[in-house]
Amino acid sequence: MNLPKLDNQLAHFGYSLGLNTMDFVIRPADNFYTGFDSIYAVEIGRFVGFNINMISNLRLTNYLDLRFLPGLTFGQRDLNYKYVKKGEYRRHTMMIESTFLDFPVMLKYRAHRINNWRPFLIGGVNARIDLASQKKIKPEDRPKIRLRRFDAYYEIGVGTDFFLEYFMFGIELKASWGAFNIIAYDDTQFSQYFKRLNSHMLILSFHFEGGKLDKIKWWE
Repeated sequence: MNLPKLDNQLAHFGYSLGLNTMDFVIRPADNFYTGFDSIYAVEIGRFVGFNINMISNLRLTNYLDLRFLPGLTFGQRDLNYKYVKKGEYRRHTMMIESTFLDFPVMLKYRAHRINNWRPFLIGGVNARIDLASQKKIKPEDRPKIRLRRFDAYYEIGVGTDFFLEYFMFGIELKASWGAFNIIAYDDTQFSQYFKRLNSHMLILSFHFEGGKLDKIKWWE
């Protein structure tokens, strides 16, 4: 068995790299469409982003860990508006870029180790600050909505840890739902269309933890 002492270690550290897709959960305003000069639909364009996190892991019991994974998440979502203006059907795309500071606190429930692998469930909360939400909007990008800077998320996921010779390698798939309405309302119809706008993410992460990470000769 590789790294037999890692399961009983009080604390260990590492880092995580991953990919994400960002989304919105849209709840439109009641009876917003009036026919002659109104938005009648909004579609979401999704893109692949990436995330980088540091890992601090504290062993609570044989099967339960407390984890703190501060980091950065980069991503993009487009809002594709379909609307009527002066009797003509038109389209307008808003590119919404986000750079999040992440502060997730998670509980990790680990199943019994089977040889050199161990499945797990994970759940917790994440405070995110969007550093790009308040940046200046270029004239050519107008009209464009603004998002609120702070949001809180609840997260659940599954994964498997693989105990390798030098370190523990983990694969984790996690869903993340924003709890707050993040639309920053102004006087334009593009923001008034939304009764609620909540953030949603799907994140695939690759964890590198514990073991002998500092002794690996990456150039060989």
